[in-house]
Amino acid sequence: MTSVLIVGGGHAAGAAAAALRQAGHDGPITLVGEEPVAPYQRPPLSKAWLKGEAAEADLLLRPASFYPEKSITLELGRRVVALDLQARKATLDDGRVLAWDQLVLATGSRLRKLKVPGADAQGVLELRSLADAERIRATLRPGMTLAVIGGGYIGLEVAASARTLGAQVVVLERETRLLARVASPTLSAFFEACHRDHGVDLRLGAAVQSLSVSGGQVHGVVLADGTTIACDAVVVGIGALAEDELAHSVGLHCDDGIVVDEQCRTSAPDVYAMGDCTRRPLPRYGITARLESVPNALEQARQVAACIAGKPAVKSDTPWFWSDQYDVRLQIVGLPVAVAQQVVRGDPASGRFAVFHLGEGGVLQAVEAVNSAAEFAAARQWVGARQMLDPARVADTTLTPKQIIAV
Repeated sequence: MTSVLIVGGGHAAGAAAAALRQAGHDGPITLVGEEPVAPYQRPPLSKAWLKGEAAEADLLLRPASFYPEKSITLELGRRVVALDLQARKATLDDGRVLAWDQLVLATGSRLRKLKVPGADAQGVLELRSLADAERIRATLRPGMTLAVIGGGYIGLEVAASARTLGAQVVVLERETRLLARVASPTLSAFFEACHRDHGVDLRLGAAVQSLSVSGGQVHGVVLADGTTIACDAVVVGIGALAEDELAHSVGLHCDDGIVVDEQCRTSAPDVYAMGDCTRRPLPRYGITARLESVPNALEQARQVAACIAGKPAVKSDTPWFWSDQYDVRLQIVGLPVAVAQQVVRGDPASGRFAVFHLGEGGVLQAVEAVNSAAEFAAARQWVGARQMLDPARVADTTLTPKQIIAV
């Protein structure tokens, strides 16, 4: 029987193991994960988990009983330190060697480190794992001051959770707007107003020069203009890099991520890669990209499972993402590639609106929907179908989403 070794213990890895069984693969499956806990959901870490609204059992992708019931072997708290693609063997950090017929790399991503003096002090935190989230949750308390370095989605979600728990929060973003690399100016302005309304001290264009440390504990953030922001703790959220070092070490084709085809095959036979660590084709847009999202992990899990199990290929879906902050539900479908015009549907001041990104000829490329489930649902169909839209009808809120394309 064909054996499958999955390297990685995150959402993508857990989904791949389950998808293999669902696809009918009956050979041995072994999953090696660095964390001591079975595969779990990461998105709640910055939200429900920090606020004490979720227990560890709520995070798990599958109950503990699932893995023995499905004959899936978990090697938790272990790391693959070397691969031999010719011999089809993997060496673990405890010296054991595991053989495999099919290899799946689901190594995820690693956080970009803050490289300034004082960054290694006590009280400087990051959020990637359950253990990281536990440290942040243990630090948060009413009245304390938390400095968040980075105005991306993770930083803003942590800021929202900390404010909900009564902490004072300062967000430091080096760009001139929040979410500068991933959101439209309209969406950036909305979240800036939202966080300010909730009492967050936002500092834009704020470059961090160093951290102020006393007795090994961080006490402030020093900006390039000489300003010092006093704080009790710091959370660093400045992006993530593909964890592709293991793939590099064995000569797999990598380019800011492990390069894969539409069925997650790498440049080596019988070696697959999936999840945050991959650079994958996006046929809808004619580009390749890294997608750090749960929908991407689930889609690639189905693609890997189908390929290994000899089932029909799973076609690529339109990318989509989400973020929850306070009472705001942001849902994004598609990518703002080759955009010729942006149309705002609704009033951002009302807390319910959507930004439609139109390409040449009005082809819908992407939609950012804030508390607008109907627009998001329609856009998931339209983006994939390359629907052409009339900008005036998009902006007309007297029309329902379905009526936008009615003729």
